[in-house]
Amino acid sequence: MFPLQSTRVALRFGDRTLTHAELAACAGTLARQLTGLPRVAVWATPTIETCVAVVAALLAGVPAVPVNPKVGERELAHIVADSAPAAVLAAPQAPLPEGLHSVPRLDVTLDGDTPELPDEPDAEAPALIVYTSGTTGAPKGVVLPRRAIVSTLDAVAQAWEWTGDDVLVHALPLFHVHGLILGVLGPLRRGGTLHHLGKFSTAELTRALAGDGTMMFGVPTMYHRIAEEVGENAELGAALEKARLLVSGSAALPVRDHERIAAATGQRVVERYGMTETLMNTSVRADGDRRPGAVGLPLPGVEVRLVDDHGVTLDDTGAVGEIQVRGPNLFTEYLNRPDATAEAFADGWFRTGDVGTRDADGYFRIVGRKATDIIKSGGYKIGAGEIENALLEHPAVKEVAVTGEPDDDLGERIVAWIVPSGEEPSAEELADHVARLLTPHKRPRSVRFVESLPRNDMGKVMKRALGT
Repeated sequence: MFPLQSTRVALRFGDRTLTHAELAACAGTLARQLTGLPRVAVWATPTIETCVAVVAALLAGVPAVPVNPKVGERELAHIVADSAPAAVLAAPQAPLPEGLHSVPRLDVTLDGDTPELPDEPDAEAPALIVYTSGTTGAPKGVVLPRRAIVSTLDAVAQAWEWTGDDVLVHALPLFHVHGLILGVLGPLRRGGTLHHLGKFSTAELTRALAGDGTMMFGVPTMYHRIAEEVGENAELGAALEKARLLVSGSAALPVRDHERIAAATGQRVVERYGMTETLMNTSVRADGDRRPGAVGLPLPGVEVRLVDDHGVTLDDTGAVGEIQVRGPNLFTEYLNRPDATAEAFADGWFRTGDVGTRDADGYFRIVGRKATDIIKSGGYKIGAGEIENALLEHPAVKEVAVTGEPDDDLGERIVAWIVPSGEEPSAEELADHVARLLTPHKRPRSVRFVESLPRNDMGKVMKRALGT
């Protein structure tokens, strides 16, 4: 899976580095201790040890379960009971919660010789088990085979012209598809370098990209901070302008932030679309049209279609439907959940639960989640994201989330949750603003001002938590 022989730096965390050859030595030594285990957990702190642990498990052919170090007691208990890890791998200095005390601990060190690496396991062998956020119940363990990881990494490398000469800079958590599979295994697969910032800051990002960094991965909350600052920060602007590629994922990048970054740097951010069960589905190409709000074309080997509520394929440009996917990038199953696995597929197509549209040239756009971002009001099917982007164009709006609530007359009414940028505007002013930019039936019927929006570790707004 990885070319682990070169003396090029593979991993950089602060002043700690490992070359590809050094990574092979310490991960290979650890892999010998893991061989034969059914499954291991990885306490996924943002450290070089987490990367070594995951690579060692992959070399040993042992499925790894990355665990969010901020996980709550109940969720951790579920993950441990469901995945039954034979050991938990952790950095020596990392304290483990009580919920993991029953699992044998194995400290990850950077010592090792140059062992003979094991043979590559079968392509269908489970590589990672990544637990979903559990917004509709207990988290499900998504079993990702080696085939899915390899196909996705090679597909995005083609789309982004990603090579071993690239130095990827990011500060993403290492327990999720974005930060771990794309952000760690991606540069290792190419024989390149990951420079992990530990914690995101525009100052550290500036230094990294002004140095040897060529690519950045981030989530919209990071790009929002960049957009807020880049107009007044010439050093940040110059560093971003120097980068070969800026990629945003895990949630939609607001059009306003996309345009502010482009105006200040000349760089247009590349957006892509993926999820835990499918890894990467679509992306804007490095040499393609980086239009705001679009997540590009299907990646090599991936098929994408839109269907209506009855499962009928929609071919018309601009038609709104559920996104369904099939290809080598798909997961194998939900661990211990054959019922949920069967329910997730329709005639071999994975039902993403996301709703989107397709432009005339085949570019896809994500409207939102079927459950939380599609509002049926007054006989219209309305995407929350369109209204959010419109509200963000108002100077008094800093952040926004749009939801639907039951309404006896309309079926659902549109509710806007606003973090103001200064003095609160009136609800009527904001509703009129949306009606002017879009159409009257898309105006918010209720506007609620809040100090902040609830977000998860990947920066996604947790809409189900609004109003609770």
